[in-house]
Amino acid sequence: MSTPDRTTPDPATWPIGAALLQAPPVLPDGTPAQEAPEVEWRRVLRRVRLAGFDHVDLTDSWVRPGDLSPERLAVLKRLLAEEGLGVTAITTARRSPIAPDAGEAAANQEYLERTLVAAAELGTTVVSAGLLPVLTDAQKAAEWFWLEQGLTDPDPQTDGGAAFDLAVERFTALGRRAGELGLQLSLEMYEDTYLGTPESSVRLKEAVGLPNVGLNPDVANIIRLHRPVQPWREQLAAVLPHANFWHVKNYYRDHDPATGSYATAPAPLALGVIDYRWAVEEALRVGFTGPFCTEHYGGDGLSVSAQNREHLRHLLASATELLSL
Repeated sequence: MSTPDRTTPDPATWPIGAALLQAPPVLPDGTPAQEAPEVEWRRVLRRVRLAGFDHVDLTDSWVRPGDLSPERLAVLKRLLAEEGLGVTAITTARRSPIAPDAGEAAANQEYLERTLVAAAELGTTVVSAGLLPVLTDAQKAAEWFWLEQGLTDPDPQTDGGAAFDLAVERFTALGRRAGELGLQLSLEMYEDTYLGTPESSVRLKEAVGLPNVGLNPDVANIIRLHRPVQPWREQLAAVLPHANFWHVKNYYRDHDPATGSYATAPAPLALGVIDYRWAVEEALRVGFTGPFCTEHYGGDGLSVSAQNREHLRHLLASATELLSL
């Protein structure tokens, strides 16, 4: 079983990968990115490198490494090397191993197991998984999917805790397999799941109880909701001691008590409601050493992610110096 590497990286070279949220899952001619010719994969990776990144997060909304043949996985590995890109993590999304349909849940578990094997082959150290459900039709039609209510994990008070226990069982199996492969498994926070609040996230992580299984404290997933939410600082303070990988992004957030309305929109890291200067200092203070993934929804997300990377490097250098005083 692998244990987390607690050696604090150099702020100048701390692994920061670009998310591939904007990479098209389907080419204009209808070819899935999964089956695209090599040159199309190279274009996506070259775009990341030209934006100044030396790492990429292989977000599986683009290509699913766990579903590639050995030959195609070797092509992806070669292209990453040729483009000079390390892989901070493979981020999986909407592959809940406790999906409401038992067959779908089992298939997701098998997919996550294959992804772990692919991650080891690609030389990354982290796989991010979670309980994100598939989008509903209303979410798919919305301007931003988080503006519509999505599916929720069962209330333990009504199912006797069966779904929670299954989540523990399946993440434990994945964590053990990750450990055999020398990997970390990171559980991403997401609303209305057993990873939807700091308390429930820590409870699930501690129930799994493996040293190579931690949290992806993506509290921005919660902050963007148009409803009352726990203050971001309280959330981060609770989960950062358990983090081993971190999706970072930010949002503008406003609430008008006169009407009860909420408004949120994606924001660059330095400008949104979450104070990442405080967050990074707190993370380093409690021992965070994991890689980062910079995300941004909408528009030229890669360029905003690149700005976020530079801001993050400044914050890491600042926090490192301040904590040495």
